[in-house]
Amino acid sequence: MIPVPPVLYGGIERIIDMLARGLEDRGHRVTLFAHRDSDTAGRLVPYAGERPGHPVDVARNTLSISRLLATRPDVVHSFGRLATLLPLLPTAIPKVMSYQREPTLSQVRRAARLARRGTLAFTGCAEHIAAQMRPVAPSYAVFNGVPLDTYTFRDRVEDDAPLVFLGRVERIKGAHTAIDVAEKSGRRLVIAGNVSDDAYFDAEVRPRLSDRIEYVGPVDDVQKNELLGGALAFLMPIEWEEPFGIVMAEALACGTPVVGTPRGSVPEVVLDGVTGFIRPTVAGLAQAVGQVAGLDRAACRADCEARFSDRAIVDAYEALYRERVQAARS
Repeated sequence: MIPVPPVLYGGIERIIDMLARGLEDRGHRVTLFAHRDSDTAGRLVPYAGERPGHPVDVARNTLSISRLLATRPDVVHSFGRLATLLPLLPTAIPKVMSYQREPTLSQVRRAARLARRGTLAFTGCAEHIAAQMRPVAPSYAVFNGVPLDTYTFRDRVEDDAPLVFLGRVERIKGAHTAIDVAEKSGRRLVIAGNVSDDAYFDAEVRPRLSDRIEYVGPVDDVQKNELLGGALAFLMPIEWEEPFGIVMAEALACGTPVVGTPRGSVPEVVLDGVTGFIRPTVAGLAQAVGQVAGLDRAACRADCEARFSDRAIVDAYEALYRERVQAARS
C-alpha cells in the first residue's frame, strides 16, 4: 500500500523495486500489482483498493490478481498478503510467497494444503524466518539487499566521525541504547528516522539530546548515503527479533561496520570481527565501538556485494523461479 519505490519509509517496496528493475534488465517481462503512484520497471497494474487490511479492498485486489490466469505467467511472486494468492493456489502456476515478517504458521500450513502439489514455495528474508516455515512447506532464505549504485563506498572516515542510528524511533529499535553506547564510548551520535512513538521519544530520547547527541528526523536516499557513509559505525541495538533490517546492508554498502545486539537477523548479517561486532550489553557494544577503527571498510563493502547487493538478490530469486517452474512441471 506504499508506492514502489517509496519516497522515505518502505523497506519491502525498495526490495520490490530493486527486483523488478533487475529482472527487466535481464530480459524478463514483469507485471507489478502495486500502489497507483508506483514508478518502477515493468507494467504497472494499480491496486483497486488501497486501504490496508480492509476486507473489501483485500477482496478487490485478490480478484484483480486472479485475472493473471488469463495471461499465463511463468511465476507469481507475492510480497503482500497470502490471502490474495487464494484463487491461484489450485492452479498449475508456480507461486512464491515472500515473508518480510514473522510468518503465521497456521496460514502457511493451510495454503500449502490448498495449493496444487509442487506449485507453492515460501521465502523468508533471513534464515531465522525461513526456518520457521520449513517444517510445513518448502521454504528458502533469500536475504534483502540494496542497489549498490545508490550507496557510495568510503574507505576512510574522519577520526571524530559519529556513530549513526537510523530507523523508526521506538523502544524496540533501541535508540535509547544507542545513546547509552555513544555516551559510554565518548562518541558523537546522529539519530535519524521517523518518530513512531511520541511518548517514548519525549521520555527517553528528547531529554538526552545535546550538541553530541543529535536527532535529524527522517532522511531520503541522498541524505542516508551521506549519513551512513560518514559514520564510524552504524548502531543496531534492537530489542526484538527484527526479520532483516535493510539499513544494515545499506551501511555495509557504504563500507560502514555494524555494531548490534544478537537479535533477529543481526547474527546472519554481521560477520563478527570482520564487518562489525555483535554484543549483548551496552558495555560490550561500547567496547566494540572502540575496536571498529581496526576493521577493514573494504571488507564491509565486499561482503555487501557478495550477499546483499541487487545482483546477488536478483540472482537468488531468478534461480528460485527456475527451480519452482521445474518443480511445478515434474
